[in-house]
Amino acid sequence: MVNYTLERISTNREVDQVWDACLRIIQQHIPEQSFKTWFEPIRPLKLYGKVLTVQVPSQFFYEWLEDNYVNLLRKALDYAIGRDGLLEYSIIVDTGNEKHQPLTMNVSTQKSPNYSKPDNFSTDPRMGATVREKDQDSLTLDTYLNPNYSFDNFIEGDCNRLARSAGFAVAQRPGLTSFNPLMMYGGVGLGKTHLVQAIGNYITNHYENKLVLYVSSEKFTNQFINSIRNNTLQEFTDFYMKVDVLAIDDVQFLSGKEKTQDTFFHIFNHLHQLGKQIIMTSDRPPRELQGLQDRLLSRFKWGLTADLQAPDFETRIAIIQKKIQSEGISIDYDVIEYIAHSVNSNVRELEGVIVSLMAQASLTRRNIDVELAKNTLRNIVMNEDKEVTIDTIQEIIADYFQVSIADLKSKSRKKEVVYPRQLAMYLAKEYTDLPLKSIGYHFGGRDHSTVIHSIQSINLLMDETPDVEETLQKLRSYFK
Repeated sequence: MVNYTLERISTNREVDQVWDACLRIIQQHIPEQSFKTWFEPIRPLKLYGKVLTVQVPSQFFYEWLEDNYVNLLRKALDYAIGRDGLLEYSIIVDTGNEKHQPLTMNVSTQKSPNYSKPDNFSTDPRMGATVREKDQDSLTLDTYLNPNYSFDNFIEGDCNRLARSAGFAVAQRPGLTSFNPLMMYGGVGLGKTHLVQAIGNYITNHYENKLVLYVSSEKFTNQFINSIRNNTLQEFTDFYMKVDVLAIDDVQFLSGKEKTQDTFFHIFNHLHQLGKQIIMTSDRPPRELQGLQDRLLSRFKWGLTADLQAPDFETRIAIIQKKIQSEGISIDYDVIEYIAHSVNSNVRELEGVIVSLMAQASLTRRNIDVELAKNTLRNIVMNEDKEVTIDTIQEIIADYFQVSIADLKSKSRKKEVVYPRQLAMYLAKEYTDLPLKSIGYHFGGRDHSTVIHSIQSINLLMDETPDVEETLQKLRSYFK
């Protein structure tokens, strides 16, 4: 561990070393894009004793770090400075100009110097307040629920209506509906964890006598392994058998763990027979779960199985509007519409785009418009696989045929514009996951029937004219 204990202002080199040590820890725990967006712009300024001062680009930037990365920053400070390390922010309020220096505001986070901190407490960098450190795999009755997840901020649409309705029914009458167990499944980022935690939070807030426990299958497995190692298996089983509501996330990760499945089977039976509520999530339906015992799978089907699908366009619009409302910002509808048409995979990615957009606007001190949204999306989706976007397709087509992107989006029926436009729509269908409606939106707001007609026209031309296939091959080569 790097330890800087001298009560003095350290040199620039020492400050950089401490911050680099922090960044090494941070980089191990978050995606690369998040690291680039939220930590690369931070500049270390000074180290006075055990107080590290860093500069952030804006008030919004500071608030986002504090709301989302405070625990990770604490971990990084523990490593780089020690348990007594503190963080101070220098926030740029005005970027200044050639005549005036940037205006900054310091947010002090030092705790009272007379406070004696017990060994099982750590300091929250925001206020110097103390928070008890949790052993995440211990058998202490902590719900592990995130209070930010609720039914109120869960956006309902055709893609998740059954799961949301069943979840709310379970929350109102835990263990008393026919939805026991309630199994919810769907891909990454579609809201399974949000929904299951919303159920837990609702029950906790409305039933004081109900013991609610939310746990990931990984945590359940680690606790089980610890109980075997410590010869406390009975204590582990008793702990789970006393809860009233058990919510276990990502049960697919129990696959292949026979002993863990045996114990979970007995806990499941005990709770179900007593009328306790069981809620589970998975990335696939029970029939597709591999490596799980047949007797467990049959019990998963006793109640209700509900799926969550990728949000449709209208739901994506509602999600974006809810997100920007919660952040207290305003974005023009044309920007919201552009994002909703451009990102259709899952809720998490959609919210991530909004966050990145706000960060870019904050860093560059510019308004959020369609052009900024385009640049932000391009930076996010252009990963190592060089994913092809609809903007990329339009740029390549326009350059190849010597027309403008505005021509591709125009109402022009000139042959020299219609043919490239049809090719662009054809390639958009081939290279992106966007629905036809969204492809049409990016070509001047055309409807899905126009996109279908364009695709059919190119297919007919390929049968009639060999040159069309050659042209497509050349265009595809630009995407590699």
